[in-house]
Order: sequence, then C-alpha cells, then structure tokens
Amino acid sequence: MTRSEIIEYCCTYPDAIEDYPFDDKNSTIIRHSNNRKWFALIFGMNEKLCINLKCKPMEADFFRRVYNDVSPAWHMNKVHWNTVTINGDVPDEELFAMIQQSFDLTKTIKVSSVIKDKCHKKSKCNNF
Repeated sequence: MTRSEIIEYCCTYPDAIEDYPFDDKNSTIIRHSNNRKWFALIFGMNEKLCINLKCKPMEADFFRRVYNDVSPAWHMNKVHWNTVTINGDVPDEELFAMIQQSFDLTKTIKVSSVIKDKCHKKSKCNNF
C-alpha cells in the first residue's frame, strides 16, 4: 500500500481531513474536522512507511505481541498509541480495523440531553 492510498483510505471516514501542521511535509495528520483530534499520523521512519493509531491499552499491547511491525507509538502516548509499519506483517484487513478503532476512539461523543440534564444538577459536571 502506498502513502497516497493510505491517506485516501483514511479520508473516506466521515468528516476526516488531511492536514500538514509540521514543517516536515512527510508527516500527514488525518483528523476529525469537527473536534480537530488526530486519528492517524502517517510518516516515514527508517525508510519505511508508518502510521500511528490510537488503541485501547490492552489491544495496543496485544498487537505489539502478535505483530513484529507494531510498536509503541513514535512521539505519542505509548499506552494508547501504536506505530504500525505499512506493508509489514499486519494484514490489510487488520490495519483497516485498527484505523476504524482509532477513528472511533477519537471522534466526538454525543451526550444525550437526558444525561446533560442530570449532569447539570451536579456541581462537578458543568463542562457541557
């Protein structure tokens, strides 16, 4: 899979946008347009194409044990993020599932009005 193919795939998710916030144009961020949170960082490292993806902590550790081409994320929280080498030993279907999970973990959560009403009555929950 090429860099442009992985970027194109990530941009098929709803409200996903491609961004280049760094001077290094070889680092592509794919983020949600509504909350600006990243769900993928695509970059080159040691002449290999890589992607950082958010994971649930136990799954992050599991993937690191199962695949040689999954490691604690470069420049990210090592508990919640993995670096996956594209075209390595992770099957494309598994990579796509990891991208989906990263997208889901970083998207805006809609809080129902019932929860908001209950929460407003408590002094600790005034963040809505």
